Amino acid sequence: MQKTLVLFSFLLMSILPSHAQKVNVEAVIDSIAIMVGEQTGYHVGVTVKEGQRVQFPLIQPSQMLTPGVEVVETLPSDTQHLDDGYMKVAAHYTLTSFDDTLYYIPPMKVKVDGKEYESKSLALKVLTVEVDTLHPNQFFPQKDIQALPFLWSEWSSLIWLCLAVLLLYVLCGLMFVRLKSKKPIVFSVKIIKLIPPHQKALTVIEEIKSQSVSTTPEDNKKYYTQLTDALRQYMNERFGFNAMEMTSSEIIERLKKERDQEKIQELTMLFETADLVKFAKYSVGVSENDQNLISAINFINETKQENLPTEQRIQPTVTEQERQTIRTRISLKWGIAIVGTVATVLLGYISWQFWSLI
Repeated sequence: MQKTLVLFSFLLMSILPSHAQKVNVEAVIDSIAIMVGEQTGYHVGVTVKEGQRVQFPLIQPSQMLTPGVEVVETLPSDTQHLDDGYMKVAAHYTLTSFDDTLYYIPPMKVKVDGKEYESKSLALKVLTVEVDTLHPNQFFPQKDIQALPFLWSEWSSLIWLCLAVLLLYVLCGLMFVRLKSKKPIVFSVKIIKLIPPHQKALTVIEEIKSQSVSTTPEDNKKYYTQLTDALRQYMNERFGFNAMEMTSSEIIERLKKERDQEKIQELTMLFETADLVKFAKYSVGVSENDQNLISAINFINETKQENLPTEQRIQPTVTEQERQTIRTRISLKWGIAIVGTVATVLLGYISWQFWSLI
């Protein structure tokens, strides 16, 4: 029986301290010394088991925590979960005082599951500014806001950047003036309307046909000169040899390689008659003139080429100087774009830095 009592007493003694340590109330203050009118934080933390109910005293703003120490603000409490099933609940207050003295802050009483626990007491020292009452003339009013001193180390980089931006814009302006001085080269494709050789010749012959021709040597000479010139020009464009510089016999020999003898015979008679009229003042009748005119028309119709192109596109030719001008204009445009962009970005950076300094 005695051994049982001793064992029970030992167990009771070991259980009681452990139970007493389940609740821990701790009070701290941010600063133990403040100036008159300043504020400091006052915090009360309670460590309890999970599930225990913690109740702090109800303290309202402007309430005196102790005579001379006023509660300015009561902040929301917070909970922190610890290890081994414990948690810490903390309440926060803001304190101030307007009298310079040393204050005793009594323990904070906290209820846990209806049971009251206390924190330790604290002290708060409130200081004041010493006033020299012996020299009242040394009191001065509040000073105005002083301008910050100019420091070259703070502004030198911005000043150099401003000069760089100015030079970049000047360079951009010079390139723009140079660009305006070099006129753009405009290339256009020329389209020339082509008239087939046989149409040209037939048009001239129609004009000759419409003229009233007499049998005088002068009129005959003019008539055959126009007719043979129209044929020579046609042969030049149609067959590719310079009939304008060739004699009648040379033309006939050249044509013999191209056409049948019957048509060449008719053309030979035409050129022989024309030579006689132009150089020997040979007299020709109207019927013979008409016959030669018909022979010329038949020759053109027999030798003409169909489905020839009606227009010719002439591509522009570019000289080396024009190519150099084009390359210079492209380089100037790219230079203006790049330099202008860099200068604008630097200007924005300078503005932001300047705004930060002021």
